[in-house]
Amino acid sequence: MTSLLSTLRVIAEIAFRNLFASKWKTLIVGGIIGFGAFLVVVGSSLVDGVDRSMRRSITGSIAGHIQVYSSASKEDLEIMGSMGGGTPDIEPLHEFEKVKKTLLSVPNVANVVPMGVNAALVSSGNTVDQTLSNLRSTVNALNEGDKSPELQKKYEAQKAHVQQMVKLLRREMDNAKQVSSKNDPEELAAVDRAASDTFWASFDSDRFEHLELLENHIAPMASDADLLQLRYVGTDPKAFAHAFDRLQIEDGEMIPQGKRGFLFSKYVYEEQVKLKTARGLDKLKTAIDDRHVKIAQDLDLQRIVRENTTGVRELLLQLDAIKSERFRQKLQGFLRSTESDVGKLLSSFLATTDENFHARYDFFYKELVPDLELYRVRIGDNLMVKAFTRSGYVQSANLKVYGTYSFKGLERSPQAGLVNMMDLVSFRELYGFMTNERAQEIAAIRASSGAKEVKREDAEAELFGARPDEEPSAAPAPDSGAQAADPLAGLRGKRARLEQLGAANFDPRELEQGVALSAAVLVKDERKLNETIRAIEDAAKRDGLQVKAITWQKAAGLIGQFATLMRAVLLSTVLIIFVVALVVINNALVMATLERVREIGTLRAVGAQRRFILAMLVLESVVIGLASGAVGAFIGTLLLLFLGKVGIPAASEQMRFFFSGPRLFPSVTPAEIAFSLATVLIVSMISSIYPAWLAMRVSPREAMQSED
Repeated sequence: MTSLLSTLRVIAEIAFRNLFASKWKTLIVGGIIGFGAFLVVVGSSLVDGVDRSMRRSITGSIAGHIQVYSSASKEDLEIMGSMGGGTPDIEPLHEFEKVKKTLLSVPNVANVVPMGVNAALVSSGNTVDQTLSNLRSTVNALNEGDKSPELQKKYEAQKAHVQQMVKLLRREMDNAKQVSSKNDPEELAAVDRAASDTFWASFDSDRFEHLELLENHIAPMASDADLLQLRYVGTDPKAFAHAFDRLQIEDGEMIPQGKRGFLFSKYVYEEQVKLKTARGLDKLKTAIDDRHVKIAQDLDLQRIVRENTTGVRELLLQLDAIKSERFRQKLQGFLRSTESDVGKLLSSFLATTDENFHARYDFFYKELVPDLELYRVRIGDNLMVKAFTRSGYVQSANLKVYGTYSFKGLERSPQAGLVNMMDLVSFRELYGFMTNERAQEIAAIRASSGAKEVKREDAEAELFGARPDEEPSAAPAPDSGAQAADPLAGLRGKRARLEQLGAANFDPRELEQGVALSAAVLVKDERKLNETIRAIEDAAKRDGLQVKAITWQKAAGLIGQFATLMRAVLLSTVLIIFVVALVVINNALVMATLERVREIGTLRAVGAQRRFILAMLVLESVVIGLASGAVGAFIGTLLLLFLGKVGIPAASEQMRFFFSGPRLFPSVTPAEIAFSLATVLIVSMISSIYPAWLAMRVSPREAMQSED
């Protein structure tokens, strides 16, 4: 034992003497090893940081930690979008209340939220239709005897606005004539009549007849509405807000409990519902201020400027005579122009450059926007949502827009902002499931019309005539009352029922008593995710439920796949850098060892054994690796602590989702530091074996005869 300790002491003394004797070589090799430790600490921390951020983004925006759906489904659930872009064919969970009870029985489950995801078509709003609707409402009030000065003033302003719209349409058609002669004569005649002074002079004599011409002939030609395809999640709004604590209401309010309603995603509201001109200006501002891009040097920004200058029609349609005059005066003063045409003034104003952009952007929002409806659909409006049911037919729902929402830190992220929200009862109706309200409505219609339920076996007889053993029943007498007098009474009644249905309350208990397409599960401890999935499946089998549980990564669909791919890319990058560092460390040790062949030969000549030489070289590498690795890990830790405070800015809006906010705040743990030190130490030891083996292959005589 004493001999072994003496040997180890001699080895250590020689090793340290050699290290200090070749200071520059030691520093160079140590610097390379320290850099390797730095890379391992920083690289592993950044990979873990991005992975945690992606997980927070996905689990905190709709997906949850686990998604549960029917195992009888034909396709896999992809709640945040699939490769095909469609909606997966998912069998519903018919007894959601029972499913929820089973899920909550699993110890690690914290919250269960019912949901379903689908796509719908909505109109962004038509300025012409809205203006004519307002005018018709005013005309109805006048017809009912309201002769207040306020209403008369409102009526004259609305009439002047419509007249302005017609004149704009007439100018557009005149310009079109110069390009093409293919114009519908009936359309031209309708516009000519609506634009004439005679038409407006006689407007008060027969308001409804004049409105009919405007609504049926002029409005379709002047439509400025966009048909939007929106994804939406149907859920229990209260339960959703409680489970996903990053949710925040940006405008308006949350859908009240027991109310039908719709919430726009703030991202969708800004990117699709906002006026195109305003959206264009916003994009220019983001590019100039955040990405420091010049209009003069970027073709995409130049395209946006061109679209703004040629797309002033949507602004002009909102301007009545009074607003037009205000716009004219403001723009003439700002541009120092004598031009009287508001359209030309707007085009000139929107021809922004790098030099004048900020001044014009501020002027637009401060001076012009107050006279505009900035969004085509306003908070508080009723929105007609049309969607395909699971059976393939179109279903509609009239829903009040209560507000907009976003997820904190992900306000500008397209990945987290593409899904809008509605109540689960409305979702069921649009998806083709029978709701309590729909059942009551059908029962009321059946009772009022005298319709009766027909058995399957009697369907043929009911359609084609009575059976031989039955007397034909007398047909119900036609309604000789209000419906006969007013052939549109049925249509009005249907519209009234739709509006009533959209505003109707429902029992909040119906949210859980009906069906859901899936359930978002949030857990208490994410580290037990796979264990929780197994426990959910076991509990479902115990209670006789056919459900399937999948992780957030799989449920996220394409986004989850991209998250996996991104993690793989980051890990591969770190691995490549590490391998390069390993090769460099190995080469440095090889060169340092081979330069000491004469020294090693001398030690061999005086009796040193191969294992003595090997132990000496390995100990030298361990000392260098441990000391340099500690320094590299320390510097890497300091850098990570600094980045943890200031953050790494997201280079794009897409990166905000993967950073779970505008900046990534990496962190470092003692485990990551220990891992880096252990890795560098092992690499140093392994790297020293090969050059030592090369050196020991040289005979003592050859070594002593070699030159330094």
